[in-house]
Amino acid sequence: MSIHIEAQKGAIADVALLPGDPLRAKYIAEKHFEGAVRYNERRAAYGYTGSYQGRRVSVQATGMGVPSLSIYVHELIAVYGVTTLIRVGTCGSIQTDLEIGDIVITMAACTDSAINRRTFNGLDFAPTADFHLLKAAYDAAVDRKIPVRVGSILTCDVFYDRPDFWKIWAEHGVLGVEMESAALYTLAARHRVRALTILTVSDEIQTHKAMPGDERERSLDRMINLALETVKRAAV
Repeated sequence: MSIHIEAQKGAIADVALLPGDPLRAKYIAEKHFEGAVRYNERRAAYGYTGSYQGRRVSVQATGMGVPSLSIYVHELIAVYGVTTLIRVGTCGSIQTDLEIGDIVITMAACTDSAINRRTFNGLDFAPTADFHLLKAAYDAAVDRKIPVRVGSILTCDVFYDRPDFWKIWAEHGVLGVEMESAALYTLAARHRVRALTILTVSDEIQTHKAMPGDERERSLDRMINLALETVKRAAV
């Protein structure tokens, strides 16, 4: 066991999907896994292990934000030996041609968080996805005729009360905003493991359109299927 995950050694696969929402983790396990077994319910951060087309895979909820994800990802890697981590989450679009329901494969993660500047003594670090996972996800999307955008996103520390913060990022081609991927990519780089983020657009920051909350838990199947197909194609 680790501090925040009550699983026994061997209960977690070497590949893990990482939704923030514990109910999304439960949904993924129940709908997309075969033989899913729950290994964690501590702090209601549900974790399950099952199989997808014969490949053993886990799903672990990470909560919201850089600090929460960092705790779970560190323990998954350092204690349980997870070597491939794919975040499946939502983002807000900051480009007018990126609409609700669109899928983003995240190549790089900008951030306004200070977490990396503390590590790098005030210098900038460029957190990026694993190339082989990114290519596997893109190839799977092409083969399945799933439209996707590949590009950078912003990992932001603040959710509310920041009018117009997005404009400078949009001007530089950043596609959307979420709250975790820069930490995921940094931890993966530090521990020499593979990571990728696949996101579904849940709201449009410029138009204020938003996906209903219940749909965020249950209607993201294209993204989840793409992540699982990526797992199959990028197996080591």
